[in-house]
Amino acid sequence: MPRPSSVTNSFAGAPALPRAREAIRNQAWSLAFAEFVEADRQSPLDPEDLEFLSVAAHLTGKDAESGEALARAHQGYLGRGEIRRAARCAGWLSVVAQLRGDSAQASGWLSRARRLLETEGDCVEKGYLLLPVGMAAAQQRDLVAAHAAFVEVASIGQRFGDRDLASLALQGQGRVLVRRGEIAGGVALLDEAMVAVMAGEVSPIVAGGIYCSVIDACGEIFDLRRAQEWTSALEQWCSSQPDMVPYRGHCLIRRAEIMQLRGAWPDALLEARCACERLSQPVPKPAVGAAFYRKAEMHRLLGEEEEAEEAYRAAAQWERVPRPGVALLRLARGEVNGAQSEIRHVVDVVIEPGKRAEALAAQAEIAMAAHDLATARRAAGELSKIATKIGAEFLLAVAACTHGAVLLAEGDAPTAVASLRQALATFRHLEAPYEAARVQVCLSRAYRALGNDESASHELQAAREAFCKLGAATDLAHIEELVDLSATSPAGPLTQREIDVVKLVASGITNREIAEKLKISQKTVARHLNNIFNKLDLSSRAAATAYAYQHGLL
Repeated sequence: MPRPSSVTNSFAGAPALPRAREAIRNQAWSLAFAEFVEADRQSPLDPEDLEFLSVAAHLTGKDAESGEALARAHQGYLGRGEIRRAARCAGWLSVVAQLRGDSAQASGWLSRARRLLETEGDCVEKGYLLLPVGMAAAQQRDLVAAHAAFVEVASIGQRFGDRDLASLALQGQGRVLVRRGEIAGGVALLDEAMVAVMAGEVSPIVAGGIYCSVIDACGEIFDLRRAQEWTSALEQWCSSQPDMVPYRGHCLIRRAEIMQLRGAWPDALLEARCACERLSQPVPKPAVGAAFYRKAEMHRLLGEEEEAEEAYRAAAQWERVPRPGVALLRLARGEVNGAQSEIRHVVDVVIEPGKRAEALAAQAEIAMAAHDLATARRAAGELSKIATKIGAEFLLAVAACTHGAVLLAEGDAPTAVASLRQALATFRHLEAPYEAARVQVCLSRAYRALGNDESASHELQAAREAFCKLGAATDLAHIEELVDLSATSPAGPLTQREIDVVKLVASGITNREIAEKLKISQKTVARHLNNIFNKLDLSSRAAATAYAYQHGLL
């Protein structure tokens, strides 16, 4: 794509045209778009300016207008007999169509570009035509063909001194190597591509594409520190161009993930919601599925089951590969059989190592809840292999925690403690309070099995405090089920959360108000009430209120 620095200082043509070109130089994309549209209305733009109009339209989120301008530039170059430039426009149209998921259009533009270059000699445009070839091969998991294509693209880019092409080839090679399990080599190439971006050596559209691709790769391999670094860089880059649209939603998704990891859950949910809105308008972008999935995950962790269900449904409309969130939501509701069926489908389909690791961790958790230790052991074993191959601290800690939980379920508490303490140390180092608290719950059970009641109580209390601070309603309910309060509480068989519900019922408020106070869904409140009535053999809220007074709960 054209770069702002290549805009001439000519003020020839329609009066709006000089202002449009100046806006391009200043990276004022909205103004550039408006001025180019006005100039085009006054007098049809030449192909060079149509390319700049396409850039301005793309960077302000006007994808249809961007494609239309680039197609007109293609026709304009053909009319002037500039075959190579016409072919380059066609090549970019193929790339854009492929990213949009329009494979037929992508194929059509690529075929046209190839035909145009059949009689041309060695030229940089042929490298641009190899980009969609490599991208298509990568999407089809033909990593050998994808790598070969990107290597050839890199060679052409270097030969002709085209920094855009060379940098795109580096990120393409890096992504392929990461997916082949060659993590260190892949990450090195991605970092090299980012150096070109940070140095301002590439055009804005290429820079934004590389930013997003590299951050995605970091997510795939759970390289959280690198993801945080590049996400911060992307945010600053976007902030320097306030009217730029396409990359802000993507940035918000990664920010939400990092905030979730750090325990800033209200902020993470807000960022996820913003990402959903930004990526849904004016036309839904491919990443909108990931935004809705992140939003659903936050609702699930907060115990907001109905909101989570709705967001998972929205995510499923856009994500091609299923993820384990819905299965974990079923588990939180006590629907163990449904959770097993859901997670089996996910594990059967997911191939990419990072997402498969996520699915295997969920499968092990669900299998243990179903007392299917053979499946849990198998999932934990494969998870450990993937984590070792990728080598990311976070993933290694997830594998260690899962392995420890399986050992505990099998009755090997001493070995489980060693694995769990290793996971706890890593999560604390990564400042991941939720994951650390979940490990502490397992540690508490392991210490209890070893007869170390003091350590068990300490770990469980620490986990409860962390979950309270986070607002992790589902995990809090799980902790309360682990604690036998019947010997020390006048409430008899009720868990702590059920005691909280009884107290609020006795105060005379509605289920909706109880849900708001406890930060859980109304459906969860209803389930707690049903459990209370069954445990205490009661039939009404009035009877529950009387019980609360009789047992000194108020």
